[in-house]
Amino acid sequence: MNIKDMARPLDGVGVSAFLGSLPARPLLLALGEARHFVGELGELRNEIFRHLVEHEGYRSFAIESDCLMGLVVDEYVTTGAGTLDDVMERGFSHNFGASPANRELVRWMRAHNEKHEDKLRFFGFDGPLEYWAASPRQALTALHALLDGPLPCTLETLDALLGLDERWSNEAAAMDPSRSIGRSEEARRLRLLTDDLVTLLDTQLPGLGAEDRTRAALYGRTAVGLLRYHHGMADTSPDRWARLSALRDAMMAANLRAIAEYGPALVFGHNLHLQRNRSLMAFGPDGDQTLEWWSAGALVATRLGDRYAFLASALGTVGDDVPPPDTVEGALSTLPWKNSLIDARHLAEAVPAPTPRVSGDFRYFPLDPARLTTIDGVAFLGEATDLG
Repeated sequence: MNIKDMARPLDGVGVSAFLGSLPARPLLLALGEARHFVGELGELRNEIFRHLVEHEGYRSFAIESDCLMGLVVDEYVTTGAGTLDDVMERGFSHNFGASPANRELVRWMRAHNEKHEDKLRFFGFDGPLEYWAASPRQALTALHALLDGPLPCTLETLDALLGLDERWSNEAAAMDPSRSIGRSEEARRLRLLTDDLVTLLDTQLPGLGAEDRTRAALYGRTAVGLLRYHHGMADTSPDRWARLSALRDAMMAANLRAIAEYGPALVFGHNLHLQRNRSLMAFGPDGDQTLEWWSAGALVATRLGDRYAFLASALGTVGDDVPPPDTVEGALSTLPWKNSLIDARHLAEAVPAPTPRVSGDFRYFPLDPARLTTIDGVAFLGEATDLG
C-alpha cells in the first residue's frame, strides 16, 4: 500500500474522518507530543479541538498539567472567575501557562462558554509533581473539609503532621533519597489517615452533590498518589526512578479514567505518557540508564479498550535536523501536505524495515518503528520551527 493512500491532511476534517475509521467512538482521544513546547503542534491542537467541539460533540479538554492547578482554569472557563493573566500563571504546572497556544485555548473555551449553556470543561491530568512532588496539604485539607463527622482526625492534627510545605517540595530529594521525608513517622501516619479519609468518603457519597463528589474523589486520589510518590522518593534501591515513573503515570491514568466519565475528551500530553505500550527513557548524567514502565495510556487502554484512541505526533524537520529518508519520519516527509494524519495501523506495511531516527534535539522523541502497530494514527508535522 502506498503511504499516501493511508494519509490525509491534518486538520479537523481529517480527524473526523479518522474517528469514523475507528472500531468505536473513543471517550478519550489522546493527541501525543513528541516534544513539549512545539508551537505549531499547539496551534494545530487548538484547531482540532474547536472542530471536535463544533462537529463531534466533544466537551472536555485535558492536558499534562497539575490536576489541582487545573481547577483554577476550569473555574475560569466555566464561570469567568478571575482574569486570563492570573489563570495562566496559577492554573498550569511545568511552565505550560507561558505557552501562547495554551493561552489562546483557554481564551477560546471561555468565549465559547459565554455563548452556550452546555459548558466546556478543562482538566489537568498530571499529579502535583514532576521529578519531585508537592506537599499533600491542599488535597488532604480540601478532602477533610468536604467530609462530615465524625472524622478520623482534626485539621490541627493534619497541619501538625504536614509541617512546613518546604519539607515536602524539597527539589534536592529528587536525586538524594535521604533528603525525602516520605518514610518519616509523620508521612507514615498521614498515609494511614488518608486511607481513613478516603474510606469515609466512600461511605458518604450519597450525601454529597455531584460536583462535591467529583472534587472529593480528585482530592482523595491526589493525596494518596502524592504520599505514595513521596514514599518512593525515599527509596534507595536501583529501581527507584522506574518506580517513581510508574507511580506518576498511575496517577495520570486514574485522572484520565475520571475525565472519561464526562464524555468524549481530547487529551494532550507527551507520547511517552499517552502511548499504549511500556515507556522507555534514557536517564542519568550520561544517559546510560534506561527507565521502563507502563505508560498512563497503556493503563487507561486496559480499562477502556477501543474507547481509548491514540494519535502519536511526529516531526519532520526540527530546526536544522532533517530526518533521513530511510526513517519513518523521512518517509512521511514525502507526503504532499504540510501536516498529515496517517493511519498507523498500516504504516508498518508501507514503510518496511525503517531505520530508527536519531535526533539532534534531545527533547524530541522520534517514533519507534517497532511500536507502530500500537498506535492508531500519526499526527505528522512536516516542519517544527517554534520550539519554545
